[in-house]
Amino acid sequence: MKKRVVITGMGAITPVGIGKENYWNSLKTGKSGIGRITKFEIGEFPTQIAGEIKGFDPNDYIDKKESKRMDRFTQLAVAATKQAFDDSGIKLEKIDQNRFGVILGSGIGGIETLEKEYEKLATKGPGRVSPFFIPMMISNIGAGQISMTFGAKGPNTTVVTACASSTNAIGEAFRIIERGDADVMITGGAEASITPLAIAGFCSMKALSTRNDEPEKASRPFDKDRDGFVMGEGSGILILEEYEHAVNRGAKIYAEMAGYGMSADAYHITTPAPEGEGAARAMRNAISDANISPDAIDYINAHGTSTPYNDKFETMAIKTVFGNHINKLLVSSTKSMTGHLLGAAGGVEAIACILSIKEHYVPPTINYETPDPECDLDYVPNVGREKTVKFALSNSLGFGGHNATIIIKKFE
Repeated sequence: MKKRVVITGMGAITPVGIGKENYWNSLKTGKSGIGRITKFEIGEFPTQIAGEIKGFDPNDYIDKKESKRMDRFTQLAVAATKQAFDDSGIKLEKIDQNRFGVILGSGIGGIETLEKEYEKLATKGPGRVSPFFIPMMISNIGAGQISMTFGAKGPNTTVVTACASSTNAIGEAFRIIERGDADVMITGGAEASITPLAIAGFCSMKALSTRNDEPEKASRPFDKDRDGFVMGEGSGILILEEYEHAVNRGAKIYAEMAGYGMSADAYHITTPAPEGEGAARAMRNAISDANISPDAIDYINAHGTSTPYNDKFETMAIKTVFGNHINKLLVSSTKSMTGHLLGAAGGVEAIACILSIKEHYVPPTINYETPDPECDLDYVPNVGREKTVKFALSNSLGFGGHNATIIIKKFE
């Protein structure tokens, strides 16, 4: 028999706020976290804007010596985990550490470290490359560092499915508890790829918005004048827990995991499958896993990247899955405020879904100014809305044709 899985802790470090309360308050009020890039000299880059985190000091969460041996994406992951772990109220000495695990998602991993160490190699020679280069760069090190910091000796792995990474990670952590292989899982994602090479690469693909004169209006999912996504950075971490384990220790329960689905487009390295048929299959798989009707879904936190193809095809996929229910369905993209956190997007967006359920409120899609005839759902334009949400669905769709969907429900 499948175990019930509940959410008992959350941590968020995002371009619109540090901590789940600040993050949620910004989403509710439609605050943009997009501005000009300050992390490096932006020079002649076609795109000069991103969603940078403001006011983050890793030493508030991590020993200074240890934080120096971590790439920024790992610092963000460990810091957000500290928030989530403290929020959960778990006492390490009172749980079985062998049944306490970690699954983290990161699409790119330690690219900041890679760039810095290559610069040393190119200018100063191989003898100056740090002995910590490899263990700082590799994508799995976030999950490894979390396990060492928090004493999680159970299942431990990393999911790398581009922008679907942390939604897949949450889904796989859900599965591990559901089948009885762990009692508690730390899961979600982290990304820190606002770097010269990453920005240059996405610019060369012409994937990024070039609305440099209006940074706060650049991320505009589903709007007719959208011209690309805006890079963001951050981490969103959940504590998933087996229901009886949580009840026995008197944990507060935010919501319950209900379903998980995934699929592959098997179509193109970057462009979604026509009409979003792969995304539609992932949503249907999650709905089937949750053993509910499509009509039960109240809110979709869309992948909604602000790119021409994604928004059009995701809209088509939603129409395919939900039929006439689209008239009652609220859809919004919080990327309009945070930018696109790549492999960490699903983690922070899962938190938005959980708080939407808890607070009876759906955050808006900001910068929705010019309707697109091909994107004609209720995207909760510009102003959030009071709404009883019993079931929330979150989509993440990654390069390579990876599609992941989770469904979170009100705990009853």
